[in-house]
Amino acid sequence: MVRIAGVNIPDNKKIPYALSYIYGVGVSLALDILKEAKVDREKRSKELSAQEVNKLREIIENQFKVEGELRREITLNIKRLKDINSYRGTRHKRNLPVRGQRTKTNSRTRRGNVRKTMMSGKRKMEKK
Repeated sequence: MVRIAGVNIPDNKKIPYALSYIYGVGVSLALDILKEAKVDREKRSKELSAQEVNKLREIIENQFKVEGELRREITLNIKRLKDINSYRGTRHKRNLPVRGQRTKTNSRTRRGNVRKTMMSGKRKMEKK
């Protein structure tokens, strides 16, 4: 099993899809990395030679922010937005959608499955 950027790459998948297991590397970026490393994109990750693995590892770790470094940068960006009290920062603080989505009906994943419905305005009389 190949290990790049602290992530075990699955053996039986083609390399572009196997590299996408690394946080911060999608399929399109993986294809660019393979082109730069001059590795055949049809190979599976178990078919890679040690030299090809080292070349991929070197390109990914030196040129791109991936895994922990990228996660840290994203959390610092969100913290900065919260600190300066920007609109996006306050949305992050309140656990509401940040990018302009409506909240009257949707946004269940962000707000949780809270289903509050309006009751009729009239109060029912208690039985004595």
